[in-house]
Amino acid sequence: MILTVLFVTINTTDASVGFVESREVLDKQQAKSQVRFSRILDAATTVFSQKGYKDAAVDDIALESQTSKGGIYFYFPNKQAIFLVLLDKMAGLLRSRAEDAMNQEPDMLKKGDAALYTMLQTFAGHRTLTRLFLVEALGAGREFNDRMMEIHASFSRLIKDYLDRAVANGTIAPLNTDIASVAWFGAVNEVVTRWVLTGQPAQLEEAYPALRELLRRSAGLVAQ
Repeated sequence: MILTVLFVTINTTDASVGFVESREVLDKQQAKSQVRFSRILDAATTVFSQKGYKDAAVDDIALESQTSKGGIYFYFPNKQAIFLVLLDKMAGLLRSRAEDAMNQEPDMLKKGDAALYTMLQTFAGHRTLTRLFLVEALGAGREFNDRMMEIHASFSRLIKDYLDRAVANGTIAPLNTDIASVAWFGAVNEVVTRWVLTGQPAQLEEAYPALRELLRRSAGLVAQ
């Protein structure tokens, strides 16, 4: 009986140790894989910004990331897939930061201001991604155009939800929030695109006061 218990205990312990070691190995492999994945995306951002989407090649990304071409294809079937991931990355970053800024601001009138300033800050802090997001994607093909339309619609819905709530609680007078939301996002898009292409204004955040005033007035909001 004692020998049986001892045998079971030893085997159970060995199995547990083996499981822990396997888990640690798996975690390390996943960590290395994530680092390699991020390195490829960073390299792709550089290559796309330097050569443009059409002239960039997977070989260029492999060289920049110090990864084999096969290593690239392990994660992505082609450069199109890489570019789409970068678009989604920028869109996700913008939306999450804008939503966080709005959630942290209790005043309804200032929620829009917070989202606007946060978006300008995010664009300014990621100029290369912004260029890909607003410039390179436009000439990259129909699939990218369709994705950009989806992204634009997503931000327009976010703005529309804010305007609808502002109307509902009496912060602003009733208006066509569907059209207004598209116009608001379009205004931001144009200001940021101009900054990317011309460098004006020197600091993107400098556009905030005038853009804030314009958007507020378009919705009948009184500047404060």
